[in-house]
Amino acid sequence: MQQRVEEALSLVADETVEVVCAGRTDTGVHATGQVVHFDTHSERSRRGWLLGANSNLPDDINVTWAEPVSDEFHARFSAISRSYRYRILNRLQRSALHRNRAWWVYQPLDAQRMQAAAERLLGEHDFSAFRAAGCQASTAVRTINYISVSRQGDWLTLEVTANAFLQHMVRNIVGTLADIGLGEQPVEWVGDVLASRDRKAGGIAAPPHGLILVSIEYPASFAIPDAVAY
Repeated sequence: MQQRVEEALSLVADETVEVVCAGRTDTGVHATGQVVHFDTHSERSRRGWLLGANSNLPDDINVTWAEPVSDEFHARFSAISRSYRYRILNRLQRSALHRNRAWWVYQPLDAQRMQAAAERLLGEHDFSAFRAAGCQASTAVRTINYISVSRQGDWLTLEVTANAFLQHMVRNIVGTLADIGLGEQPVEWVGDVLASRDRKAGGIAAPPHGLILVSIEYPASFAIPDAVAY
């Protein structure tokens, strides 16, 4: 995605543009609230940046707003928190329409057990047990401010907000909670996994296509718009 955005903006700016993303996502992960910043000598209207970029982007990438920001703003380092959503289709039959937008699990999942387990991850912890082997973050300490697992019909939705996330962290949390929802592990198991600081102690990594980067929060002083409906 980053390369395509840079190519589109470079055409609009008539100069080479490099963007800085608020967060990097794995191949197959979606984003409705990604934020990027870039420096340019070119002057264009907000409308010009928006329409110009979108006219040069593929159909599956869309710019929803563009605003000038102060030199103090940094898409990654100015962020206060990030929010993700993970969707699971939990029924016997798969979905052709949602095959690239949700994880299909045909065995019954208990959302209440998953929620009870998820609450044990709230607060500041060392999340080494939920990071990818190749994660390059200097520390595995992160703070989860909000996490919920809810069911509506055949759909389970996990929503989580943290100050920052490790590589594969949300997917590894979902995979671990799924084992608990299936009844294969007790609710307390997630605490054991967390305390182990060992990635091999937890569940599988849930597939990337069920994950969405929903929003990035910044200090109000930057006046960054909320995520626009996609």
